[in-house]
Amino acid sequence: MTSTSTRAKGRARPGFTCTECGWTASKWVGRCGECQAWGTVVEDAAPTGPRTVATAPGARVARPIGQIDVETARARPTGVGELDRVLGGGLVPGAVVLLAGEPGVGKSTLLLDVAGRLGRAEGARVLYVTGEESAGQVRLRAERIGAVAPGLLLAAETDLGTVLGQVEATDPTVLVVDSVQTVSSTVVDGSPGGVSQVREVAAALIQVAKERGIPALLVGHVTKDGAVAGPRTLEHLVDVVCQVDGDRHTRLRLLRATKNRFGPTDEVGCFDLTDTGIVELTDPSGLFVSHGAHQVPGTCVTVTLEGRRPLATEVQALVVPSLLTNPRRTTSGVDSSRLAMVLAVAQRRAALPLGDRDVYVSTVGGARVAEPAADLAIALAVVSAATDQRLGTDLVAVGEVGLAGEIRTVLGIGRRLAEAARLGFRRAVVPAGTRADGPVPDGLELLEADHLAQAVALASTGAPRRGPHPAAAPAEH
Repeated sequence: MTSTSTRAKGRARPGFTCTECGWTASKWVGRCGECQAWGTVVEDAAPTGPRTVATAPGARVARPIGQIDVETARARPTGVGELDRVLGGGLVPGAVVLLAGEPGVGKSTLLLDVAGRLGRAEGARVLYVTGEESAGQVRLRAERIGAVAPGLLLAAETDLGTVLGQVEATDPTVLVVDSVQTVSSTVVDGSPGGVSQVREVAAALIQVAKERGIPALLVGHVTKDGAVAGPRTLEHLVDVVCQVDGDRHTRLRLLRATKNRFGPTDEVGCFDLTDTGIVELTDPSGLFVSHGAHQVPGTCVTVTLEGRRPLATEVQALVVPSLLTNPRRTTSGVDSSRLAMVLAVAQRRAALPLGDRDVYVSTVGGARVAEPAADLAIALAVVSAATDQRLGTDLVAVGEVGLAGEIRTVLGIGRRLAEAARLGFRRAVVPAGTRADGPVPDGLELLEADHLAQAVALASTGAPRRGPHPAAAPAEH
């Protein structure tokens, strides 16, 4: 009898689970022992009363998949082509989109512009709920970016019940909430933005979007690590999670979909953040290439891939004699560890003396180059700066440099070369065997190389020199 009651008590003992990573514990703790997040460990809801039993399905009886109407699930364009590209064609009725990003990156401006475009359609009613600004402040920003529309309805609310009442009263065709962390419910304990509050608010907004078949756009804050603030279940509940990236010192903004139930997750939308709002960029390659009349030594253009979109990016290098015991290696927009590897390979495999010289490498326009496909362009730019020899304005380089000095092929070489040919480049230094991977774009000459030294020789062929070779010049002190 005693053993049976002991086992019953053991089974009834409550458990605690982390809402971020799923870590479990037998007692409550303030900090998760797995992901080290604070305030995410909650008590598991113990079942009370009888188990759920089957009920009549009502009008929603299971039907053959061939009889399901798909027209109601078609995406509707938003009027912003770059956003439609990322979403997979537009907004799907009943879909919930979470837009996250750092403060000041342009999330609210983008959604207000989209709301204004949708509000100009006949019969449209776009409900824009702001919890961070007053209705007057949103009106001023809408006038500045040209988003004032007859079908755009504004409401400054932070109470979840009032927001749901606004939805009932206006019956909108699109719902925008800025932001989900500022709205709270009176029936749930915790401050706005807390784990329990964000979960309740998101669940209620998702339920009303699904029941009414209206698209919902939610703005989400991010943590200092760049992740969406709130419980991890928030990203699982919504249909699309978009991330807005951009440097504070540049105007370019990149929109990526990290989760998309209705389209691809490898598309990237490009926007230009200006004083009059945020403008889509259908051809952003020109932002990362200098347009000077004369090219100087130390510059080389490569083509990077942001998702599936190729972007031409210019890499600039400067090599000068060093007065320090340890020469400087300074980068801007380029991974410093990647540069250190490329410099070591160039010094060992291409006989380039860099031990007593400072090397500075930067990209044009604030672009960030992280993929290995830019290794060859970085190496050629450094060689060009060290030898004081121009590579030519019609040259582009794409390839990964290995530690043995070999040039390796990269992903999406066909799209990269097609973009280079479209921008007017005539020569391309590429890994050996690229010609066999697919057709060569018209007007583009491929210079295939299997080693870094061979790539340097091919890129330097026919290029004019400026002054004597540094190896032949007297050393500077």
